[in-house]
Amino acid sequence: MPEDIGKPLLASGIAQIRTIRLLRQCFKIARNRQAISHAEKSPEIFANDTNEFRKETSSSEQKDIFLILGAAWSDPLFNERLHQARKLYDSRPVLLIHDLIPFRRPEWCDPSLVRNFQHWLKTSLPHCAQLLAVSKATARDVEQYAAEHGLKLSSAVQVMPMGSGFSDMLAESETIPMGLPAAGSYVLFVSTLEVRKNHAFLLRVWRRLLSDGNEADIPTLVFAGRVGWLVRDLMQQLDNSDWLNGKIRLISDPTDEELKHLYQGSLFTIFPSLSEGWGLPVSESLMMGVPCLASHSTSVPEAGGQFARYFDPENVTDAVEKIRDLLADREQLSFWKNEIRTRFIPTSWTQSADMLLDACLAASHAEDRS
Repeated sequence: MPEDIGKPLLASGIAQIRTIRLLRQCFKIARNRQAISHAEKSPEIFANDTNEFRKETSSSEQKDIFLILGAAWSDPLFNERLHQARKLYDSRPVLLIHDLIPFRRPEWCDPSLVRNFQHWLKTSLPHCAQLLAVSKATARDVEQYAAEHGLKLSSAVQVMPMGSGFSDMLAESETIPMGLPAAGSYVLFVSTLEVRKNHAFLLRVWRRLLSDGNEADIPTLVFAGRVGWLVRDLMQQLDNSDWLNGKIRLISDPTDEELKHLYQGSLFTIFPSLSEGWGLPVSESLMMGVPCLASHSTSVPEAGGQFARYFDPENVTDAVEKIRDLLADREQLSFWKNEIRTRFIPTSWTQSADMLLDACLAASHAEDRS
């Protein structure tokens, strides 16, 4: 989750929980004062009232929530800390899971990450009062993992779709940041450059498009994101080919303002990822009113729904044909864009935050089944 979203979300959750606690304390004080007032009138009524009060408050009392949003697997002792927090403070851990890629597809990850992630997953899941997943695909993976490893979950995995959108503080500006390509001249791929995102696939796709058609008719392919891991060979190929003679371009670590303008100026976006927990660039593209041609793998169709169009991320011919059709029929592309802008309803980050806080509130009342 982006830092500028995650920090306010966490602060909001903490503030809400503190408010609930304060209201609960005020309620108890008011009830106690009322009980004392009644006691002065009738000791028998006081005894009955306070006994009922104790029963009521003990059964409805909220527990502390330990909310886990980040990469907790980096701490090898996290599961022990989690167990102790629940045991000593009677807290309710709520864990948001983005994906199980280090377990399902370890070939795309550093070996140390694979070891740490698998240990964390196996030892932490049973201690959580509520598990949240950013997609149905991830929820299925979690439940399948638990079944395969004989883990008992406290409750069913709840799906909490990711929001999309840029900060309201991002100023509206007609001035395009320096160094960005001309509007309408490119297709955009927003992603960290890492092996599972499938940038190498698009290198082959764009080479095929260029070899089969008129180079002047083929838009530039823009990669927007930082250079990540396991892509050294890809970067060497791009350098050796002079980035397909300039037909592929990298905009590294774009700012939110640059990214917003990149979306707005693109013909359409493309997202060939082999595996995702959600597929934020897909829903983000649609939120911006920009068509997205996306992989049909894992959770990506959940992010794009009926408004994105899909291809096989391991079939170059399939992708080439779908891209060629869009480039040859700009009227179709315009119709698609208009359909998105008039019918697509995005999930906001506020809605995602509300779902998260509702899940925390429910977990705070839930019976401890661990």
